[in-house]
Amino acid sequence: METLDRNDMPSKVTPGPDDWRARLLDTPEQIDHILQQVKRVAVIGIKPREVGGPAHTVPAYMQQKGFDIVPVPVYYPEVTEILGVPVHRSLATVDPAADMVQLFRKSEDIPGHVEEILAAEPSVVWMQLGIRNAEAAERFARAGMLVVQDRCTYIELERAKR
Repeated sequence: METLDRNDMPSKVTPGPDDWRARLLDTPEQIDHILQQVKRVAVIGIKPREVGGPAHTVPAYMQQKGFDIVPVPVYYPEVTEILGVPVHRSLATVDPAADMVQLFRKSEDIPGHVEEILAAEPSVVWMQLGIRNAEAAERFARAGMLVVQDRCTYIELERAKR
C-alpha cells in the first residue's frame, strides 16, 4: 500500500489553495479513499490491553487489517509496548513518520496535541467517534492535512468491507 499524498484525494474534494474546508472529510467515498491509502497510523491515546476499551480494540482491529500501528499512549508511563510494538511518548520520535494520526482523546484535550501534530505533518488526522474540535480541525486543514472527525475507524472499515 502506498503512502497517502495530501493531494491524492477524490476529484470531488480536491481543494483550491484557500479552500481548507474541502479537507474536512465526511462522505463514505472520502473515508474509503483514506482507509485504502493510509498504511502507518500513530495512535495518540491508545490504551494497553489490560485497560481495554475502544482505545485498545480499535487499533488492534486495524492492526489485524494490515495497518502499521504506532502506539503513542498519553498515560501508562510504565508501559513500553502495546500491540507488540514499542510505544512512543511523542510523535517527534516516530520514524518513519505516520501517514495518519488517530486521536483517542476527549474533544477538550485535542488542543494540547495540535502543535505536536502540526510538527509531525501527517497526511491525515482522524478524531475517533465522539471526538470533535472545530478549531483544531481548521488548523490541520489549513496546514494541508485531511481531517476526519467523529468517526470510528472500526465501523468505517466494517462498512467498507475492508
